[in-house]
Amino acid sequence: MGKLYLCATPIGNMEDITLRTLRILNEADAIYAEDTRHTLGLLNHYEIKKPLVSCHEHNENARAEEIVQRILNGETLAFVSDAGMPGISDPGERLAAACIKSNVPFEVLPGASASLTALVMSGMKTQNACFVGFLPRSGKERRDMMATLAQHKGTLIIYESPLRVSATMRELYEIWGERDAALVREITKHFEETVRGTLSTIAEKYADVPPKGECVIVVSGAAKSEEITVSDIDSMLKKLLKNGMSVKDAAKQASAVLGIKKSDAYERANELKNNL
Repeated sequence: MGKLYLCATPIGNMEDITLRTLRILNEADAIYAEDTRHTLGLLNHYEIKKPLVSCHEHNENARAEEIVQRILNGETLAFVSDAGMPGISDPGERLAAACIKSNVPFEVLPGASASLTALVMSGMKTQNACFVGFLPRSGKERRDMMATLAQHKGTLIIYESPLRVSATMRELYEIWGERDAALVREITKHFEETVRGTLSTIAEKYADVPPKGECVIVVSGAAKSEEITVSDIDSMLKKLLKNGMSVKDAAKQASAVLGIKKSDAYERANELKNNL
């Protein structure tokens, strides 16, 4: 029986690849890649010549079956996403699941990670940090996730398109209130930059001209329940009500975000609605 290797690759700087990953890529019978054209550049840089097979989000299930069969036939295969660790907001998760289901061996080779690098660069607490990845683009699923994450006490790590950074940070500010935040972009590349501030200040900084390159948003966790004041509750409810939200929905969201009783939030929202 062969084996599958899930290989972490550089997220910018070509030197950020391990000696073991280079050895496995050299020894593999074939390399499956999220984007074969992108991976070809990496392989050419290290003078590695191997058959390349595409494996992306649209064909990962079919490729997983193919890979399992090739491993059962004794082949050694490698999989790489475009950058960083496979399976982390990239294809690879279903490949691992398929190997487990079919009881075939696989290994994960560690390496560069945008999420962990950004977390450390932010200077925020690392204990109990939560990797969010990309938020849902819109609708109830997005609102519900933001409300759920609002009560997490650890630092939150979010991937976002540079074109949506300002809007997303503004939305987080409106739902979670002001928090410490950092925008880490172009990690390991020539123009790497970490912008530290708050949700509102960073949102304002990029309101007119979006940042360039790959972006990671890092946000401090929720305050402890005992730190929530009447002023915090009123401020959130007023924002939600002024934005056109109903008393019921505003109370529901404030309850989820601040961790207060729905009945208390509803009563206070009713009082504030009459005075707006």
